[in-house]
Amino acid sequence: MLGLGVMVGMGLAQAQTAATDTTLVEKGRLLAVAADCAACHTTPKGGAPFAGGYRIESPLGAIVASNITPSKSAGIGDYTLDEFSRSLRQGVRKDGAHLYPAMPYTAYTQLSDDDTAALYAYFMHGVAPVDKPAPQTELPFPFNLRISMAVWNALFLKDERFVPDASKTAEWNRGAYLAGALAHCSTCHTPRNALMAEQGDKAFLSGGSLGAWYAPNITGDATSGIGAWSEAELVQYLRTGRVAGKAQAAGPMAEAIEHSLQHLPDADLKAIAVYLKQVPGVASAEAKPRFAYGEASTTEIDQRGLKDGVDPGWRVFSGSCAHCHQEGGAGTQNGAYPSLFHNTATGADRPDNLVATILHGVDRTVDGKAHFMPAFGDAASFTDRLSDQEIADVSNYVLRQYGNPAVKVSVGDVQTLRAGGKPPLIAQLRPLIVPGIVVLAVLLVLIAALRSRARRRTQWS
Repeated sequence: MLGLGVMVGMGLAQAQTAATDTTLVEKGRLLAVAADCAACHTTPKGGAPFAGGYRIESPLGAIVASNITPSKSAGIGDYTLDEFSRSLRQGVRKDGAHLYPAMPYTAYTQLSDDDTAALYAYFMHGVAPVDKPAPQTELPFPFNLRISMAVWNALFLKDERFVPDASKTAEWNRGAYLAGALAHCSTCHTPRNALMAEQGDKAFLSGGSLGAWYAPNITGDATSGIGAWSEAELVQYLRTGRVAGKAQAAGPMAEAIEHSLQHLPDADLKAIAVYLKQVPGVASAEAKPRFAYGEASTTEIDQRGLKDGVDPGWRVFSGSCAHCHQEGGAGTQNGAYPSLFHNTATGADRPDNLVATILHGVDRTVDGKAHFMPAFGDAASFTDRLSDQEIADVSNYVLRQYGNPAVKVSVGDVQTLRAGGKPPLIAQLRPLIVPGIVVLAVLLVLIAALRSRARRRTQWS
């Protein structure tokens, strides 16, 4: 009987351990969703989950997301928890090579030990291994020297865990943790300095360029930020990517909503909204909120049938836009196509997101329903593709009729955004960096040769 009791006890212990492991893996899965891991580490349109291969277009070149499945030959299957943690929170791989901060370890460094362990459990036991290595990242010299990231980390990485603010509510602290560590909002919404590090003090969450797109100011400022949004509107936007009369998500934000935010519990989205509403406001020169511009217009109808004196932007709008956004610009009642007035893309103080939407379209899936606008840039069919001049014309028409008329779009603006946006200073200086390194190397060789020659003379004198 004693032996039977021991066996029963062992069985219960094993079952409890298995249940604990299953619970930990599930917790890790939810954390991976909140951290939006799939958006970068899964190739769109059918790629194996977390097998890598997705090209992240950075100002320094394309960075290819790695395979983070538990494959021992191609992924992270032979990582220990400590090695996984070091990669996740310090940006250093198992082999000692440094990651580029396109992987937002600068935000994930805030993750708690418990959440890091849960993520490790999920990626080791809840993800199917894929034994196919992802293509290697090949940045141009000198950005391909990963060792340089050690210096960058020493300058800019704050290797610190999240510490709750005792003066704030539990809900605020939950929102701060989600927005800061897991959802890594500052990675996109905070401007960066000349070395591509976040300017996270007075400019925190005040807006940042993302190539062709612009992540807007999401501080609590009522005019320049989201201070005039209600918490309910923020939750709706994070859940669906759309709030009538305010905004709709496209580009990187649409990806975040599709792969991550729409799957979070309402309580977490509410916590994020509570936190963002209380982020200290950062004001710019905007006269009124981005969503407050514009009204319906009859111009599209008024100019039909006219041969002379019509706006060239009207021609593009009438042929390519009016059918979906309607002749008055009010969009469709079912919300499939948004209004062009009271719209943050047309009311902003810069045209990036309007032009980028025309170039790249909109493609997000929420609750299993696709929200789609075709692209008119390089990815469009030949008959739909618009030239730089046509995109500039239609953008200026839309801004005048429905948005912020003070904003103007030039052909050069479209060319820059079509090419991926204005490169940062460090990328602009690359043509000078390479010859500078060569000259420095030659000087060092000459100095070494002169010193060697001086030593030989001393020895023979």
